[in-house]
Amino acid sequence: MLNTKLSKIYLSPPHLSGAEQAYVDEAFQSNWIAPVGPHIQAFEQEMADYLGVNGGAAVSSGTSAIHLALSLLKVGKGDRVFCSTLTFTASANPIVYLGAEPVFIDSELESWNMSPEALERALQNASMKGNLPKALIVVHLYGQSAKMREILKLCHHYEVPVIEDAAESLGATYYGNQTGTMGEFGVLSFNGNKIITTSGGGMLVSNSLNALDKARFLSTQAKDQAIHYQHSELGYNYRISNVLAGIGRGQLKSLDSRVMKRREVFENYAKAFKELDSISFMPEYKGSFSTRWLTAITIDEFISGITSEEVVNYLNHHQIEARPVWKPLHLQPLFKGTEYFSHQPGVNIAERLFESGLCLPSGSNLTMNDQQRVIECVIECLSHSKDREAII
Repeated sequence: MLNTKLSKIYLSPPHLSGAEQAYVDEAFQSNWIAPVGPHIQAFEQEMADYLGVNGGAAVSSGTSAIHLALSLLKVGKGDRVFCSTLTFTASANPIVYLGAEPVFIDSELESWNMSPEALERALQNASMKGNLPKALIVVHLYGQSAKMREILKLCHHYEVPVIEDAAESLGATYYGNQTGTMGEFGVLSFNGNKIITTSGGGMLVSNSLNALDKARFLSTQAKDQAIHYQHSELGYNYRISNVLAGIGRGQLKSLDSRVMKRREVFENYAKAFKELDSISFMPEYKGSFSTRWLTAITIDEFISGITSEEVVNYLNHHQIEARPVWKPLHLQPLFKGTEYFSHQPGVNIAERLFESGLCLPSGSNLTMNDQQRVIECVIECLSHSKDREAII
C-alpha cells in the first residue's frame, strides 16, 4: 500500500508563471477561442526567433508534428524510416500511421542517444540492399542532444533527410545550435510534463517556409482554396487552438529560467549522491548543453545489491513519482520483429540503460524540501541492500 500520509512529489509537473493569464484573457475578450487567432502566429514567430529558425507550425502535439514531417517527406507504404530506439513510442508511431516500417537504432553511452556507429552500419547495410530509409528520426533524450555532427554527416552522405525529435530537449544546445534546428525538420512538444507547456500541443519547426505552409495546410484538413469545402489531399485536424497558443507565449518567456532551475535540481542530486558509487548520471558530453529536463540515473546492481526497479517501487511507495528509463522500442510488443541495429555487435546500450536506469523528480517548481525528501528516500532505499524485505 502507498504511504498516503505524505504529499505526492511528481516527476515533472506543469509550472505556470502567471504571465500566461494575460494572453488567455486576451483570447477570451477578443473571442478568439477557436483553433485560429493571433496568438498562434505570434507563438510560432516567437518560438522561431528563440530557436533561430525561419518558422514554425503550431499543432496539437509533438506526435502530430512528427506525422506532418514524415508526410512532407512523402513517407508512405513500403518505405522505411530509421528511428532512435531509446525513446517514447510517440517518436515511432507516426511511421506506422503512414504504412511505413520503422528500423530502430541503438544508443551509445556518452550521450545515451542514437549511436553513430550503429547508424553507420545500418546505412551501409541499407545501401548495399538498395533500400535506404526515406527519413531518419533522431531523438534528443531527457534534454540531452544527440551527436548531430556525426549523424548529419552520415545522413548527408546517403542523402537521408533528418527529423529531430526535440520534444524533451527544448532549450538544449549542441555546439551552440538549438536542438531541433539542425535537420530538415524539428519537433517540439508542449505536453503537461514538458519544460514549458500549453497543456497539450507541439510545433514543427524548419527553415523551409514553403514546407511549413504545407504543414499548416495539412493540419487544417487540407482545405483547397475554394468558396465551398473542397479537398484534393488527405488532411488532419492538427492545428493548436488560439487559447493554448496564448499559454505557450506566456510560458516561453520563462523558458531560460526553467532550464536553469532544472539544471540546479540536477546539481543538487549530483552533489547529494557523489559518494555513492552505485549511482551514475546521464552524462553531458563536450559540446552539448543539456536542459536536464529529467535527471536520469543508473543504479549499479552489483554495487548496490538493489535493482533500479526496486528503487522506483520504493520511491513510489513513499509518494515520490519516479519512472524507469524508456523501454527500447525494439523490445516493445507493438514493434516485435522490426529490424534493429545495436551499438556494436552483441553490445546493446539501450537495453543496458533500460535495465539500470530511472528518472527522478525534476520539475522546475520542485522545492528544496521536497528534493531533500527524494534524496533521503533514495539513500534509505540503497541502505536496505542486505534487507530486501524492507523494500516494497
